[in-house]
Amino acid sequence: MPVTDVTTDPEALTMTLTAEFDAPVERLWDAFTTPRQLERFWGPPGYPATFTEFDLAPGGRARYHMTSPRGEEYHGAWEFLEIDGPRTFTALDSFANEDGEILADLPTSRMVFVFEPTSRGSRLVNTTHFDSADALEKIVAMGAVEGSTMAINQLDRVLVSLREYAEGKGTRTELLDDTHVRITRLVDGPIDLVWRAHHEPELLKKWLLGPDGWRMSVCELDPTVGGRYRYEWEPVGETEGESFGFDGETILSEAPRRAVTTEHMTGTDYPSTLNDLNLEEEDGATLLTLIVEYPDKQTRDMVLATGMTDGMEASYARLEGMLAAV
Repeated sequence: MPVTDVTTDPEALTMTLTAEFDAPVERLWDAFTTPRQLERFWGPPGYPATFTEFDLAPGGRARYHMTSPRGEEYHGAWEFLEIDGPRTFTALDSFANEDGEILADLPTSRMVFVFEPTSRGSRLVNTTHFDSADALEKIVAMGAVEGSTMAINQLDRVLVSLREYAEGKGTRTELLDDTHVRITRLVDGPIDLVWRAHHEPELLKKWLLGPDGWRMSVCELDPTVGGRYRYEWEPVGETEGESFGFDGETILSEAPRRAVTTEHMTGTDYPSTLNDLNLEEEDGATLLTLIVEYPDKQTRDMVLATGMTDGMEASYARLEGMLAAV
């Protein structure tokens, strides 16, 4: 992971994050100063950022919001103070409302980003300065250390092409914390087709099957927000096993890039998971990222022990083959 250290200093009133990258300083600078690239990592997993304003000049302003898996928006604003590209920039970081007005009851901090060359690429040193120990304590209590670490650890995937980042690696499962798992898979096909394949029953029945020997016997889907779905699978031929299914509800839908649904095993009292699907396209390939939120660590480990990743890889390989035939 890129982040090597995050420290807080109550005497200096600072929080400092350090990260190392296999990319030159100029590439790192571009990632932090190009809004469409910044959006891909600034929010922690499950809270992607959208920048609606970005004026990179002294006195200029940036506005953004992060959208939670359940659709809540958290707004922020930057005021750029000093810029010396590609080495450093400084900005005031404030909480804001949806109109961009600064919230006076939450701390404003001064962020200093320094980009340094290293023998293998570059180093980021991000020092955030606070006005008081109370402000520092409040921001840390809100999860700033964990959130900033997870956000910056996503930057590796931005600094290289999607194909370089993921092609040939198959389905990958990463543990983010005790209740969150991130699953990634590069699919060779355009984003619109990948989105359709996740939301049209006639396409879902062709690929969402897991290991060979199963068929989807029920596929009922209303992809609109508040809509319900129900999937069931049954063994075919000599395959052994019992029929099973999942049901849930669409919580958020932003076609063709993001869909959040609940998932519950039909006919059981198992708690539901929250599944946050994100799609990114580049050069004709789509990176699929699925963040799954489990109710607790025990449930997370139980599900992973079923061989979930292998089953998903079989489905995604089938999806890729289906898209190639379109």
